[in-house]
Amino acid sequence: MRLTLITILLLLISESVYSDDVRQKRIVLSYDDAPMSGTRYYSGEARTAQLISSLREAKAGPVLFFVNTKGIEKLDKGMARLKSYAKSGHLLANHTHSHLYAHKASVSDFLEDIDKAEAHLSTLPNNRPWVRFPYLDEGRFPEKIAQLARGLASRGLSNGYVTVDTYDWYLNDLFQKALRDGKPINHDILRDLYVRLSLEAAEHYDKISLSTLGHSPIHVLLLHENDLAALYAKDLVLALRRAGWQIMHPDEAYKNPLPAPTTLHTSQGRLAALAIDKGMAPKKTAHWSIIQTAIDNEIETLGAFKK
Repeated sequence: MRLTLITILLLLISESVYSDDVRQKRIVLSYDDAPMSGTRYYSGEARTAQLISSLREAKAGPVLFFVNTKGIEKLDKGMARLKSYAKSGHLLANHTHSHLYAHKASVSDFLEDIDKAEAHLSTLPNNRPWVRFPYLDEGRFPEKIAQLARGLASRGLSNGYVTVDTYDWYLNDLFQKALRDGKPINHDILRDLYVRLSLEAAEHYDKISLSTLGHSPIHVLLLHENDLAALYAKDLVLALRRAGWQIMHPDEAYKNPLPAPTTLHTSQGRLAALAIDKGMAPKKTAHWSIIQTAIDNEIETLGAFKK
């Protein structure tokens, strides 16, 4: 009887520990397309300074910047900005030289483009051996996907995948258009929408991970190094923490990478692709944060660009 009680207690304890691990909400912030050019709102240098400051104030720890290197020497002191990110403790990784579509470029041309970017990045501190495919396009034919994967591996590089996709870039495009059109900007509304876009996407993909993988991995959130990132990075970090998320060091996310999917549908990131492998329809994996008409409706309903 005593043995049975002890066994039951041990099972309950192990189940509790396992449940805590399963439900642990951990996320990495990653920013694509760095360093982006200046806009009507921020010069490139001012945006970098503001983003660094916002992340520091939020005590976010290191975040990850995926870098395009084409024209970097002429782009708002692009190399100096990347060095500023690295000096502030943030990490840099490869987003190709020219931001090519993998399915449009030949394998050799795409790998050459990665090599060009790596030549620049290898001169910078805090460089990591990860490649983020532009547009999350890893190729549209199995053999090409396999050839690109082998090409990365032969270079000591690996896939810098995402698990939480957002169209923050589209929201930023709407912001830039409003500036060009002289519309008033309600920053309270825009800030809340930017934060909610990412937070609700994170919760959505985490639920998919629990149903698909049976546990919650260290998520990687896809953002871009744009004006909205600089304006609202602190607000986003604080909101994630309030919702129970822990901001993780990027190294932790790729230490034990998720397996590569077999589906060709990779445009929503790795987690959605794995869910599709298990039979979930792409429409089910998609969240409103990656649907342009849904974002348009939010902007219109909330009145982000109205008097």
